Amino acid sequence: MKNYEVTFIVDPVLSGDEIKATAQTYVDHLKNEGCQIVHVDEMGLRQLAYPINRRTSGIYYCVEFEAPNGELIDPMELAFRRDERIMRFLSVALDKYGVKYNADKRAGKIGKVKKAAKKSDDKKSDRRDDRRKGGKPQAKPAPAKKSEEEE
Repeated sequence: MKNYEVTFIVDPVLSGDEIKATAQTYVDHLKNEGCQIVHVDEMGLRQLAYPINRRTSGIYYCVEFEAPNGELIDPMELAFRRDERIMRFLSVALDKYGVKYNADKRAGKIGKVKKAAKKSDDKKSDRRDDRRKGGKPQAKPAPAKKSEEEE
């Protein structure tokens, strides 16, 4: 089975239920064709790089699936072209590196910085800054002399 990924942008003018129903129709279509859905990612409302049909934002969806063959991609793309609710779409065949990247991304290994790693990096950068400034730690001020009244 080959792995594919389809990303599409749904018109944001639709109601929330209509948007979810639109995405669900394409997921159901893939399941009916014998595909195994690996992951459906609703990326949400995002700004577009350029206006599409006088819209400046859209609801992004990304569906990753395994298909027995690539014959269902053309009819699916034709359905995307005919559907007025879909502003843009992109179908991609994934190689083994793309599949591994997506799995790592879902597992949180890519795209997120762990707090412990970030703190240790901050400590290392502080030490590097100290070395650049002169390499020696700053001397503490001498204790103040006691006045006659304190003795």
